[in-house]
Amino acid sequence: MDRFRPLRRIQVEPEPAQPPAAPAAAAGAGGDAERDEPPAPAAGLLMGAKVRRRAAVYCDCKGDYIGVPNDPCLAKILSKQGDNKVLFADKVLKFTQSGKMKRRILVITDFALYLVDPDADILKRRIALAAVDKLYISNLSDNFFAIIVPTEYDCLMASTRKKEIVNVIVKAIKSTSEYEPEVASSNRFEYHAAAEVIKVVEFEDADGGIKTRITNKEKS
Repeated sequence: MDRFRPLRRIQVEPEPAQPPAAPAAAAGAGGDAERDEPPAPAAGLLMGAKVRRRAAVYCDCKGDYIGVPNDPCLAKILSKQGDNKVLFADKVLKFTQSGKMKRRILVITDFALYLVDPDADILKRRIALAAVDKLYISNLSDNFFAIIVPTEYDCLMASTRKKEIVNVIVKAIKSTSEYEPEVASSNRFEYHAAAEVIKVVEFEDADGGIKTRITNKEKS
């Protein structure tokens, strides 16, 4: 089963080359340790479309776009964690500490978020919904969203179903607690790619699309 078909081209303005930094300490058990993996190919999600896509207009949301119950690897991962209620599942791109794009399967249950490597069938990270404090999106029609997890480190991803993912996360958290995470819309936001690494994401409406720039925040 091909769970990760080729996607449309992604265009992200790279940051200036910088000297290699010393490896950061692991962010804790279940951290997304993937420095030795090859980066995802440049062919990815279209992030520059000014016009809303047909799927976004009609909101044809079905939640599980992967077929988790029929996937032995994903079903086993959830079973080990005691999770069985899948609210959402689809392919996404995740941005690493070094700025590389990694192909991932994002599974959202009523208790946690799971990021699975589709090539190695390995769980790379589990984020408890209770640990999610805020979500960032831009004011433009790009596909980026950031999940802010103060007790660990944050996660920047991209998906053509960004709006559905954000809505599912917010509703899931509200259904299990009295807390509702903030969804902040801004064309410039920061996130912790690692404990000591802060990235700045900026969006600009340009001719023919949206220019996206991801850089390291300068230390004061």
